[in-house]
Formats: sequence, C-alpha cells, structure tokens
Amino acid sequence: MLLRHGKSDWPAGVPDERRPLAERGRSASKTMAQHMIDCGLLPDHVLVSPAVRTLQTWEIVGTKLATATVVPEADMRPAIYDADAAQVLAEVRTVPDDKHSVLLVGHNPGLEDLTRLLCHGGDALALSRIKVKFPTAALAVIDLGSSHWSEVGEGSGQLARFDTPRSITDAAKS
Repeated sequence: MLLRHGKSDWPAGVPDERRPLAERGRSASKTMAQHMIDCGLLPDHVLVSPAVRTLQTWEIVGTKLATATVVPEADMRPAIYDADAAQVLAEVRTVPDDKHSVLLVGHNPGLEDLTRLLCHGGDALALSRIKVKFPTAALAVIDLGSSHWSEVGEGSGQLARFDTPRSITDAAKS
C-alpha cells in the first residue's frame, strides 16, 4: 500500500522536510484511515519518510488503525524522502519476508512513479486516474506476484485499487 502524505501547510521560512500537515491534510488522513479499516487494509509493517508531514500522516492513520488492529511501529526510512521510484523500490525490497502487508507513507512523484513501474495490470480505470494525478492522501493498493520482497520489480504487481479522499466522500454521497 502506497499512501501519499496529507496536504501540507507552507509556513514561511520552514524547510520542505519540516512542513506540517494543513488542516485539510489532517482531515483527509482521518478519512483514509477509516477507509483502510472499512476495507480491511491493515498493514503489518510500515515504512515512512522522516518528513514532518509524512510522520504526522502516519500518526493520524496509525492512531485510527489502532482501534481495529495491532499497529506496527513505523520504520522511518530517510531514503524515502525526496526519492524517485527506484530509491523507494530499493527500500521496499528490504522488507522482511515474514511481513505480508506493507504500508509505505511517502511523497510524490516517487509514489506515483513507483505505482506505474510496478503495475502493468489491474484496475484499468484506477491506472488511468493515477496517470492524471496522485493527489495528497491518495492510497494505491498493489497486489504483488512474489512472496519475497527482494524480488519485487517492474511489472510485478497488479493495481487492486486507487482511493483518494475525494473518491471516498463522493462514493459515500451516492
């Protein structure tokens, strides 16, 4: 599962890595956490960028998930911050094989590019939506064809779903 951080704030003079979530980002993170619970998308391992906005996103999501499951501690990975798809994939490949469901909380364009790199099939509509935009707080769920994280690579996944705060709230209204 690839979760982009919630919408961040842009306070003057604050370096990029230290930018916090905006109120909209906090709200969207709560929406996504509840959606993950509702869909049974419960990770047993979490990789997270050390940027403030990703850590805050995980804190909100993890707190909400704790109401439904035992939540793993976040494995903070500096290499995920400002990383391209290859760098993020290198971090994914280090996950122990006894972990079955991994949540990675990171940034764009790395997450969008990694999703497109891994997924050469799956939900066609969702794949086309990702090509347009991978918005803040979006969640891509990828089914991988390997039981070994070290073997994850180009085309090894199928996109199972791509959810955004807007798609979830729109679906709830209809």
